[in-house]
Amino acid sequence: MDYNEIIKSIRTFKGVTRKSSIADVREKLKDVYNISSKVHLAFGDDAAAIDIGNNQLMLLATDGIWGDLMDIDPWWAGYCSVLVNVNDIAAMGGLPMGMTNVLSSSDPNIVDEIMDGIKEGIKKFGVPMVGGHTHPDTPYNALDVAISGIVDKDSVIPSCGAEVGDDIIMAIDLDGSIYPKTEINWDSTSDKTPQYVQDQIKIMNKIGSKHLVNAAKDISNPGCVGTLGMLLEASNKGAHIYLDEIPKPESIDWISWLRMYPGSAFVLTCNSDNTDETIKLLNQAHINANHVGSVSDDKILSMTYQNETRTVFDFNTDMIMGFEEDK
Repeated sequence: MDYNEIIKSIRTFKGVTRKSSIADVREKLKDVYNISSKVHLAFGDDAAAIDIGNNQLMLLATDGIWGDLMDIDPWWAGYCSVLVNVNDIAAMGGLPMGMTNVLSSSDPNIVDEIMDGIKEGIKKFGVPMVGGHTHPDTPYNALDVAISGIVDKDSVIPSCGAEVGDDIIMAIDLDGSIYPKTEINWDSTSDKTPQYVQDQIKIMNKIGSKHLVNAAKDISNPGCVGTLGMLLEASNKGAHIYLDEIPKPESIDWISWLRMYPGSAFVLTCNSDNTDETIKLLNQAHINANHVGSVSDDKILSMTYQNETRTVFDFNTDMIMGFEEDK
């Protein structure tokens, strides 16, 4: 496979390019979003973190489901609305507490399918949906879900904490398959027991409580390399990684895999003294983890494949979300 085409496929992927709109929203709110001294983390992370005292942070996140996915499979869209939000809380070392939703549809059959998917996600991940809002007269179908979580203040794992020299770990549950009718959804949860998937969420809380890592994100729409890019932007850092070290099923080509949204997957950075223990814990939770590279100070994400090294993103001129997270 042509290496230049692999790089191009990452840079031009819609899951990456659509993230640039975050900067515009942040620009409008940057003078007021931290109006309260209790804001601990905000834009640039998987969830905002609000200091609620007693050495605890409340985590808040929201995800909207792609319209394309709603059209393909409303049940799967409902299920994924739970999965993606739970992963946002888990990535920060938190424990998810509850969800609300905004459901827009005038088609009762679509609503039934969406809610059946949400119900299955609730049973699987063990996080209740406790309310929300419906728009029963819209000419379109849309689903947005918000989640809250909690984490000890000294155990939170931010996106912006990567340090120069950190090892980079990619962790992806490879025991899955591409969800039918989709090309970029790697389903590793729908056929698993609730205990299996909840253990994967809780392992990130354990990693945070043991203070093993400096930064983490759940691998989402931008794919594994694109998500690493967002973590590096938030941290104002660069990195060098080795493509062949990224966990991948043998049956899937690199371009397809690098665009995949995995069911349970995280990218983490840590001091090299903690790498082996972090990988061991992730592997114990059935998340295939591997050391893939290291963090640098040059704001360039470079990657080596078959003895060739290419720049994927130069954050001196390129952008995914386009800003360093306020610390």
